[in-house]
Amino acid sequence: MRYTLLQGSRDSGILLARVLLMVLFVIFGWGKLTAFGGTAAYMASAGVPLPTLSAAVAVIMEFFVGLAIVVGFYTRPLALLLGLYTLAAAVIGHQYWNMGDPGRIDAMINFYKNVSISGGLLLLCLAGPGRYSLDGR
Repeated sequence: MRYTLLQGSRDSGILLARVLLMVLFVIFGWGKLTAFGGTAAYMASAGVPLPTLSAAVAVIMEFFVGLAIVVGFYTRPLALLLGLYTLAAAVIGHQYWNMGDPGRIDAMINFYKNVSISGGLLLLCLAGPGRYSLDGR
């Protein structure tokens, strides 16, 4: 009986973790989707190669993959993929080591935020989505 209660608690915790990990991605992914032209223009101004394609990848990864993880659909492979995407975004988009003040500190914070989120996504990949997910059905 005790294991069953703990398991339900664990599954509830994993559901909460999935939702909390994805809040940032879904919100900012939605913003990129609804202002797609501006997203592509920003990426072009930042020197990102193939800015329209890069913007599309960002929307897919952040919004659509984020929603899939929230509902627990293909959670393990998508968490790994999103973790790699997030690390790449850190290295490409937040190169604090090449910056001077005042933007350096903000870029450093965002770089390590992405690294930390990638760690959470790796943990989700290893732990799985829990019972309260489409994968768990």
